[in-house]
Amino acid sequence: MADSFELIVTRKDPVLISPASETPKGLHYLSNLDQNIAIIVKTFYYFKSNSRSNEESAEVIKKSLSAVLVHYYPAAGRLTISPEGKIAVNCTGEGVVVVEAEANCGIEKIKEAIWEIDQPETLEKLVYNVPGARNILEIPPVVVQVTNFKCGGFVLGLGMNHNMFDGIAAMEFLNSWAETARGLPLSVPPFLDRTLLRPRTPPKIEFPHNEFEEIDDISGTGKLYSDEKLVYKSFLFGPEKLENLKIMAETKSTTFQTLTGFLWRARCQALGLKPDQRIKLLFAADGRSRFVPELPKGYSGNGIVFTYSVTTAGEVTLNPLSHTVGLVKRAVEMVNDGFMRSAIDYFEVTRARPSLTATLLITSWAKLSFHTKDFGWGEPVVSGPVGLPEKEVILFLPCGSDTKSINVLLGLPGSAMKVFEGLMDI
Repeated sequence: MADSFELIVTRKDPVLISPASETPKGLHYLSNLDQNIAIIVKTFYYFKSNSRSNEESAEVIKKSLSAVLVHYYPAAGRLTISPEGKIAVNCTGEGVVVVEAEANCGIEKIKEAIWEIDQPETLEKLVYNVPGARNILEIPPVVVQVTNFKCGGFVLGLGMNHNMFDGIAAMEFLNSWAETARGLPLSVPPFLDRTLLRPRTPPKIEFPHNEFEEIDDISGTGKLYSDEKLVYKSFLFGPEKLENLKIMAETKSTTFQTLTGFLWRARCQALGLKPDQRIKLLFAADGRSRFVPELPKGYSGNGIVFTYSVTTAGEVTLNPLSHTVGLVKRAVEMVNDGFMRSAIDYFEVTRARPSLTATLLITSWAKLSFHTKDFGWGEPVVSGPVGLPEKEVILFLPCGSDTKSINVLLGLPGSAMKVFEGLMDI
């Protein structure tokens, strides 16, 4: 059986790939929106071509990376703390860490892990972790592993720092890298200057920012997570199921709003939260087109801002789905230029980061073009995340070229996952 096979990956020593020509040095400013998510986002991309073997996979990846880093030179630097006490990039040009590796099998042996994306312990072997790194500052902004499989295919495994790239910026970087590998000019050159999102002087906090609110866990959820093993599952929501949800919601809403409301409610029920437990929903809204003026095309940083809804578990679980979807809609409608600039200024004054106790954080990659990156072996056969960055995260994923379906990935304690699975039957 596929799940009883152990993937063994043998790695060579890491090398540093620096920009192909001289690039600017010195401190590179990261905005307050870049400060919020100090995590490494891990993804994988499996390539297999009938007309091209994997023999030169590492060489092509390394050569094109060196060339594209001339345009994306901060990614070849290292994170540091600025004189203001914030995360910044020291543009040293020392390079991206790249590791070549060999797998002990063809991809078919781990087919279940990569197609179901709910076996992070197998997928983790396809992304390089910098040994001995004690914090985010000790991990290079981009880490690359190229793993050749015996079937002739290879996996590109990436660890990318979220302080450097949000999902859209990361996809644009990958697209530029793939275009470079195929000898093409960049279709979307990066816009690197993040000082566009500097805080105002003096800062103006014009909205409540409950996304940063600390909440007490009165339901024993923390104990449940520590006592039980975390179980990962993915759930496919096809067009018919999504349409059924909209009918159940009995309110005019988008697919994102309906699905988010449904999952928030189900997760509260599965975790057995007390009715008076204060809870929070967080999700990122893309601000690129909402800022006034809009951010430039190719803005290569975090253009997202967190919006929120804070309520009680009882209000979500004891009311009809339409009520919860309404809370999500209001959170979406809050996001405008004033709210986002207020959030930037709020961080400037408080240096607070969003708290995740009693929180669900929805991250939607459903509209990101994972499946279109062609380094010369065609588009990836399959691609996706390697695990989840935090236990409070639910990830919305695209289903390859099927734009009408959403794959939902989450982890819950075993007993809660059993309840949650039952609630997914609609």
